[in-house]
Amino acid sequence: MMLASAAKTRATILLCSDSEGKPLTGYTIRQAWIANETGYDTVDVQIEGDRIANIAPQIDPVGMLIDGRDKLLLPGFVNAHTHSSELWQRGMIPPYPLELWLAELYDFVPADPEQVYLSAIGTAVETLLSGGTTVVDHLTIMPGQEIETIGAAVKGYREVGIRAFVAPLIQDQSLPSSLPTGGKAQVYEPYARTAQETLEMMSEAIAQFHRPNEGIYIVMAPTGPQLCSDELFLGCNELSDRHGLCRHTHLLESKAQKLLAEEKYGCTAVEHLKRIEFLGPRTSLAHCVWLNDHDIQLLATTQSTVVHNPLSNLRLGSGIAPILKYRQAGVNVTFGCDGSASNDSQDLLEAIKIGSILHNVTDFDYRSWITPRQAVTMASLGGATGLGMQDQIGSLEVGKLADLVLYDLTSLSLLPRTDPIGLLVLGRPVQAVHSAWVGGRRVIAEGSMTTVDVNRLRQELFARSQWDLNRQSPMRNALESRYRSVMGLPED
Repeated sequence: MMLASAAKTRATILLCSDSEGKPLTGYTIRQAWIANETGYDTVDVQIEGDRIANIAPQIDPVGMLIDGRDKLLLPGFVNAHTHSSELWQRGMIPPYPLELWLAELYDFVPADPEQVYLSAIGTAVETLLSGGTTVVDHLTIMPGQEIETIGAAVKGYREVGIRAFVAPLIQDQSLPSSLPTGGKAQVYEPYARTAQETLEMMSEAIAQFHRPNEGIYIVMAPTGPQLCSDELFLGCNELSDRHGLCRHTHLLESKAQKLLAEEKYGCTAVEHLKRIEFLGPRTSLAHCVWLNDHDIQLLATTQSTVVHNPLSNLRLGSGIAPILKYRQAGVNVTFGCDGSASNDSQDLLEAIKIGSILHNVTDFDYRSWITPRQAVTMASLGGATGLGMQDQIGSLEVGKLADLVLYDLTSLSLLPRTDPIGLLVLGRPVQAVHSAWVGGRRVIAEGSMTTVDVNRLRQELFARSQWDLNRQSPMRNALESRYRSVMGLPED
């Protein structure tokens, strides 16, 4: 079977699906474990159409019966920040801080929409197999092929069946401008697109691809204050308000970004985003490592969401986000994997584990540490809240969308029997997902994807890549001396 994109045709790795992406049947999950306030209940859960229809100790079965005995049923998690196209550089970029890592990344972006399509499928599959049913893809778009890039990712997510918030990564300033000046005047090359051209492109993307009823959402997602003008941010506000879209951006991931914001605005980046009204209940902010106490209060007041990406923050030496302070201040916090070139995986359970226990070293008072149950709520309802979807997904409630994951508690990595959620979060679960549903559609059954041929995906990714051990990045080489200077690092 062949599928046509706006730019070219490509082979799909679709395995089986109905043409409209709707659930093929109803389901009754029999005698699964679900969490209550202090322990667990054993219940039947009924799925009809795209919704949870009933939860009770015993239900007259309808549709397909699923044996839930010795299995844990949880709401699907949200992979609340990633960059799918980075899959092509997984494991490749040496240990560099963010700004030099970005220079290396940008020199080797995907070459065509086919790669974007495959990496979206790979990201979705890995997210689902580690408990996520929703992904927020801060998607790198190729200059001159912006709409084709977005369409390729959307097509991949549709085929897999994951709930996808596609957030084209937009900017109107060139990468060198993301470094502090150190008080020295700088002249930068203009970026490939102006703010107005970028906003026009986003209007077209919204018209073509924003389909909430089909599980595909477009997000207004400027890269961050370090690479975006106020004109672009304000245009994102307007389109977001007009179409009811979420907003997403990077915020103060590195110390260099903190220094730049102070140069650029004369205040913190958080204060500036508050002034231009970008913050709010439908705004999620990736990283948030370098915030002060006043910034934290602003996030709480505006009901903005922090997306914690612990693995990339460690990988790039960015720092440890003050997550316990955020939670104590009432800020909603959830988890993201970040892209596969800075993590370098899409194992959401790994991100949740590290993102929970990492903070035990930042506060001696153990009563503020994140428990496994709190981590599960942060990853599910916290993620849904950041997307304005808390009334639709993120918890096991009758009437909500059936975005559910069933874990096999007889999996070797979840044994011996102690506490199911404790094992899931604090352990190292491997192949523990038995089944998953997104909007009532069963996308994993008996531990295997039902919508795509994973073996064929593996073959495609292998065939379209090659071992590359000695590449050189001209952009990184050009920026490194200036980076070391403005960051006060010694020269060779």
